[in-house]
Amino acid sequence: MQNLDIISVNLWQILISLANLTILFLLLKKFLYKPVTKMLEERRAQIDSQYADAENASNSAKAKEAELTERLSGAKVEAESIVKEAAEAARARGDKIVEDAKVSADGIIRQAELDAELQRKKATENIKEQIVEVSTALAEKMLEREINPDDHKALIDDFINKLGDE
Repeated sequence: MQNLDIISVNLWQILISLANLTILFLLLKKFLYKPVTKMLEERRAQIDSQYADAENASNSAKAKEAELTERLSGAKVEAESIVKEAAEAARARGDKIVEDAKVSADGIIRQAELDAELQRKKATENIKEQIVEVSTALAEKMLEREINPDDHKALIDDFINKLGDE
């Protein structure tokens, strides 16, 4: 039976082994499993937080990009508007300068016409005075002597020559 003692099952030995296993399980659970589980949960929370932060940063970047794109398009529209207004202002100023030049030229032309008319009137008055003087001189000469047709013709030629000289 000695052989059976070696193979035999000792109930106390099994109970002590089960108690040791249970104590070992409880100790491992308390000192190893819970801290490792806690560390894994913290790491999971940290990773989730980093994912959330990355997503928020991505959304924020997209929002800023959209805002900047909108502002850029607004700036382009505003720049086009400013250029258009400047071109219209320049065109209006050019038109005003041309209009002012036309008005000034018309004034100069009117003044020149008035001056020419005045000169013509003065010349006409001067010619009338000369005609009166020459006619008076001719009448005096005619009264001084009797005129025959040859003398009459000579006086008229002399009168015309004096008019041409003056």
